[in-house]
Amino acid sequence: MKSRRPLVLLAAGVLAGAVTTATAAHAQPLEPQSPQAAGAMAANAAQALVASRPAALHASKDDVFQQHKVISSTNGLKYVPYDRTYRGLPVIGGDFVVATNSAGQVLATSVAQTAAINLPSTAPKLTAKQAEAIARTQVPTVDSVQPARLATYALSSPKLAWTTRVTGRNAEGPSKLDVVVDAMTGKVLHTQEHVAYGDAQGVWNGPEPLHLDTSPDGAGGYSMTDPTIANLSCQDAATQQTFTKSTDSWGNGDETDKETGCADALYGIQQENKMLSQWLGRNSFDGNGGAWPIRVGLNEQNAYYDGTQVQVGNNTAGQWIGSLDVIGHEFGHGIDDHTPGSMSGGGTQEFVADVFGASSEWFANEPAPYAVPDFLVGNQVNLTGSGPIRNMYDPSQLGHANCYDDSIPGTEVHAAAGPGNHWFYLVAEGTNPTNGQPTSPTCNNSTVTGLGIQTAVKIFYNAMLLKTSASSYQSYRTWTLTAAKSLFPNGCTEFNTVKAAWDGVSVPAQPDEPTCGAIGATGSRAIAAR
Repeated sequence: MKSRRPLVLLAAGVLAGAVTTATAAHAQPLEPQSPQAAGAMAANAAQALVASRPAALHASKDDVFQQHKVISSTNGLKYVPYDRTYRGLPVIGGDFVVATNSAGQVLATSVAQTAAINLPSTAPKLTAKQAEAIARTQVPTVDSVQPARLATYALSSPKLAWTTRVTGRNAEGPSKLDVVVDAMTGKVLHTQEHVAYGDAQGVWNGPEPLHLDTSPDGAGGYSMTDPTIANLSCQDAATQQTFTKSTDSWGNGDETDKETGCADALYGIQQENKMLSQWLGRNSFDGNGGAWPIRVGLNEQNAYYDGTQVQVGNNTAGQWIGSLDVIGHEFGHGIDDHTPGSMSGGGTQEFVADVFGASSEWFANEPAPYAVPDFLVGNQVNLTGSGPIRNMYDPSQLGHANCYDDSIPGTEVHAAAGPGNHWFYLVAEGTNPTNGQPTSPTCNNSTVTGLGIQTAVKIFYNAMLLKTSASSYQSYRTWTLTAAKSLFPNGCTEFNTVKAAWDGVSVPAQPDEPTCGAIGATGSRAIAAR
């Protein structure tokens, strides 16, 4: 089934491999530390590791490293992201992450770059204007082009490059495309799309009345503004004005009414935020207590996230499509954008967002006829009258691939989600669930026993905290195995399930990927994900 437009949009970039390194830290019971102390220990441990310039970093004498804020997760795990410069130039693909436990012991590093940089010159042959002109050709209708900046490109063989962002429209709708141009030859080295298409009476959620957290509007009434999540409100897309009312009662049950659409969308996002906090230990969508406005009224059969907002359109019946799985998916793109490495690539970005949509639906656990937990995407909103747009337990039912092969990264990004969605279902539910969910085939005829969706999304989220700009299906295999090992160091059940699920969707084993057991018991070793 194909819609007139996909529910969500993100163009896949071509990304290089990732490297994960496990270092000496025995898995053992640890004394609890305060969050501040654990964060400081993580930062200090990462700083000491980086100062030693281990081989896994592929550091040159001209590299300078910038440490970012420590990210806290559950089970005492901490993640310390880094960027780098080379001779003062930002390095595209120079990012990496250091993971520690609550005692400040380094568990792993995840590195995008695969070779040290040694450029003969940092003097470009192309001017910035020439690079901007080349970048313009990558977007059909151009509104603006940011001034090009000189950088080093390191997601493949290192090169001097110009980088810029082109804003406009492509065949799918709005576009904000990062373009990297070889500063010596004018060849386009890399592109990355940043537009990701995808008490109240609502339509999709229930039972009613739905409870919404709103705010006083300053005039004796109420506003559809979340009182605790910075920048989160629900607005009319036509005016970009937040809905206000004299009473704190929203919506009328009419599927075509924008205020009702906002009631559903805001409720769904507040449920997803609770899931992030209670299941994953995350401080809202951007990791710092904030999010983005929801704007209902897009005149398209579509929804998208673009880094500043989430726009919600309608289905063929004119109903606004802010159901829990759709709105959770779009804000899932925002979570992806605000974890290390930014937007996932290599055909993985849509399955990443589907994971958050499904997990939010399961957390809310609504009864029929509302958002009953399942692993179908868009089944409630019925975008084009043909039912769901993606199926996570058997993607082939909707014409998408169940099994990974080398063609997947180059396919349309929503179709490319098939193997990842299938993998997540196998980890959460297994091949033969006992809770009423459908059976799921594997590509190798194996049997997988699921861990439950809460454990599955916890492993996946911690893998995202190891993410670099070199994301791919292969690197996600390594990151999820590393995350399972770090989260559950005292047994192999979770690790083996993650591994069996990747085998079951034909994502191949990676050189020196983690094995079950004590992490780094004999010192450091590289785990490469290609």
